[in-house]
Amino acid sequence: MGETITRNSRKFPDKEALVYGKTRLTYKQFNARINRLAHALVDIGIKKGSKVAMLSYNCNQFLEAYYALGKIGGVAVPLNFRLHPEELAYMVNHSDSEAFILGEAFVQIVKGIQKDLPQVKKYISISDKPVKGMLHYENWIAKYPDDEPLVLVDEHDPLFIMYTAGTTGRPKGAVITHQNELVMWMLGGMFVFTEKNIFDKYSVLDFKSFAAPPIFHLAAFGFCQFNFFAGTTVVLPEEVFDPVSIMKTIQNERINAIVLIPAMANFLLLLPDLHKYDTSSLQIWLSGGAILPTETRRQIRKHFPSAKILDLFGQTEMSPVVSVLLSSESKGRETSVGRVLPFIEMSIVDDNDNEVPVGEVGEAVYRGPTLMKEYYQNPKATAEAMRGGWFHSGDLVKRDVEGYIYIVDRKKDMIISGGENIYPAEIEEVLYKHPKILECAVIGVYDEKWGESVKAVVVCKPGKKLTGEEVIEFCKRHLASYKKPRSVDFADTLPRNTVGKVLKRVLREQYGKSVRY
Repeated sequence: MGETITRNSRKFPDKEALVYGKTRLTYKQFNARINRLAHALVDIGIKKGSKVAMLSYNCNQFLEAYYALGKIGGVAVPLNFRLHPEELAYMVNHSDSEAFILGEAFVQIVKGIQKDLPQVKKYISISDKPVKGMLHYENWIAKYPDDEPLVLVDEHDPLFIMYTAGTTGRPKGAVITHQNELVMWMLGGMFVFTEKNIFDKYSVLDFKSFAAPPIFHLAAFGFCQFNFFAGTTVVLPEEVFDPVSIMKTIQNERINAIVLIPAMANFLLLLPDLHKYDTSSLQIWLSGGAILPTETRRQIRKHFPSAKILDLFGQTEMSPVVSVLLSSESKGRETSVGRVLPFIEMSIVDDNDNEVPVGEVGEAVYRGPTLMKEYYQNPKATAEAMRGGWFHSGDLVKRDVEGYIYIVDRKKDMIISGGENIYPAEIEEVLYKHPKILECAVIGVYDEKWGESVKAVVVCKPGKKLTGEEVIEFCKRHLASYKKPRSVDFADTLPRNTVGKVLKRVLREQYGKSVRY
């Protein structure tokens, strides 16, 4: 993967590669900093196969660490900055990390768990001033040359360990290889570049792309990697998530492409003065991490008319995209996640791993060059997920005769009420059409008569109010009677993991545990 930056530093050394706040780096400058870090890491004993934990908000140094490790065959272990210290300690230890790169905001947190990290030999702080007992990132790398480290790295070598969100049990570490990541974004490019009229106004080399979500997440980092692969400019936000800052960045940097999860899009669309920002430069709106509700899609089109929406669907273990719905193909297929990428095989199977007919619901299973190598130090989970030579996703889907995929729900979230299979995603899609509902989640809860019954947890838009009876009545007008919620609870927010997916396990624990859990 390191060759991505090396080649661009030769092809267009003076082209802007990365913008982060006041930091603006050309490809030549970016590559030089990556090489200095690579030499510095080697000097403290990081070699092929060594793991390095990384904990920081988005910044240029975080990306430099990804690529420096890639150049020397090291393995990055990006950590979710929203996790509890005990969870961070688990991942650092489980991954066998030997060094720890951390942002200034996390110095005290990491100091608090240092005694529990016996394998970590060196700590590197990305901070304004040196921290006692830690290497200071900028002072440290300044001592090293900027020539290429010249370490022989194989395409099948591990590139990073991405820990899954851990919605149930301990998170698992998906081992992603150099091949996984590079093939993924070559395949993604094949799809993006077939979208109609995207590059009529701007050439690809003129593109500026805004990676709004945290880049410890594979989809956000992959978005950066895809842009670096194409030789475009990547812009990182200085804030974790600030809708006003995002709109100012789109306007001031003349952003051409952006990636946002649907929850972020919802909050962006709530801004009362969206119309005052100039967003005419925006050509591509990538949506991933969760299903994009139809109403949210409609609002994006209304307020960002120049942007073409591309829906991405997949999961970490697939590096992470498996299908894309192009804007030009979305009419009449707004609830689809598109077609499977070239060279990725997908089958839809029943509980016995037999393929189901077209149009029927089953579990999506995959194989192909983007499939992870394994779950790190978890052969049992690896064998279970990879049984029969296919990766079992846990997603319930169906496919039409043209090959378009429709997500029905997560297999574990399906509700069985009175012997009927009920898919929460179908009900949520209806609820999102209600003009007073901002967010919602549907779960199954224990019911003495029916086994399980449907419960909706609703977040109203600011200043709006609803009753449970109104919500149920709205569903009755759009759904079969047995699918409507039997009860409704209202919340200020929904619990989410770091990629924006609703933690239904938490909701079930809070509002009434299902008999199947």
